[in-house]
Amino acid sequence: MRLCTKMKILDKYITREFLRTYLIIFLSFVAIFIVIDVIDNLPRLIRNGATAQQATIYYLMRLPYLLVLTSPVTVLLTGFFMMGALSKHNESIAIRAAGISIKRAMLPLFGIGLIISIGIALFGEYVVPWAETTKNYVYNVQIKGQQADDQMLKARIHYQGKANDFYYFGFFDGYKNNLKIIDLTRIDFKTKQITEHITAASADWNGSRWILRDCDIRRFANGKQVFMVHYPQTDLVILDVQPQDFIRISQKTLSLNFWQLREYIGRMKKLGDNPAREIVDLNMKISFPLTNLIVIFFFIPIATSNIRSKGRGWIIMLGLVVCFTYLIVVRVCQSLGYNSIINPFWAAWFPNLFFTILGLGFLYKAEI
Repeated sequence: MRLCTKMKILDKYITREFLRTYLIIFLSFVAIFIVIDVIDNLPRLIRNGATAQQATIYYLMRLPYLLVLTSPVTVLLTGFFMMGALSKHNESIAIRAAGISIKRAMLPLFGIGLIISIGIALFGEYVVPWAETTKNYVYNVQIKGQQADDQMLKARIHYQGKANDFYYFGFFDGYKNNLKIIDLTRIDFKTKQITEHITAASADWNGSRWILRDCDIRRFANGKQVFMVHYPQTDLVILDVQPQDFIRISQKTLSLNFWQLREYIGRMKKLGDNPAREIVDLNMKISFPLTNLIVIFFFIPIATSNIRSKGRGWIIMLGLVVCFTYLIVVRVCQSLGYNSIINPFWAAWFPNLFFTILGLGFLYKAEI
């Protein structure tokens, strides 16, 4: 009963100290970032005619991405300061003298790390896209005076359907949901011959299907035309596409949430584009927040160390090296995935897998 009471008190103490230190370090990061960024970018904003309100909104909209980007380092530094204090003031010795292992005492930190990971993932899903979109609009449209990107109009579209259908569209008007100059070719890859060729002058979307005008349908067998029909207007289900398939998104992936990005990847595949970069970023929306949990493995051994302060400094230095090495590996794998040198899925998940195994090794070596 006494041990259970001790555990509850210890859990509350560890949680409170971690969160307090985390908040202090995060606010310090924010202050440093704002000062550096203001010095670096404010003259450029002023030259472009930014008002005080526009500059304020611009910097506020940059903070959500900063939170996501620096959160793993914030968690790591928080852990270093906290574990160093436990070791310096012999609190870790007192914990073990009470019959509680350091690994058990630090268990709440894994719960906190998981909560932070989930929170950062949700924050990156709902807040960061909105903030990035607002920031880009304020900077490009309001400050620089550029026209907002119009992705509702597109010319010379090549598109691959689901059943060996190859399309060419001369022009798409997303405001009117209208297509011009339609050319559809169906191929039998076993015989490597064209089986059907459909052309139309235009098509209008009525909400559920396309209405084609001046449509010619030709079918072929053994290299010869065996059928031909002309429709002045027809609503036959011929085109395996919908208007949203042609609307390209010019926003960066940071401005898209998980579901929007996944839908965009599907459209890119249909249009024959290489979505390697987008697939990497899609998986990074899940894998990167988990870094907040992984880094916890690297600072717990400090609390179990009995070496003197100079030795603890080397351990902290080693942990920082590991953390920044992790971030470098993430960027390298990300770049390799962008260029399809490695599989985009593994480009996002390999760093997590490798450093989780390494972190478990650190935790295993911790003194009990």
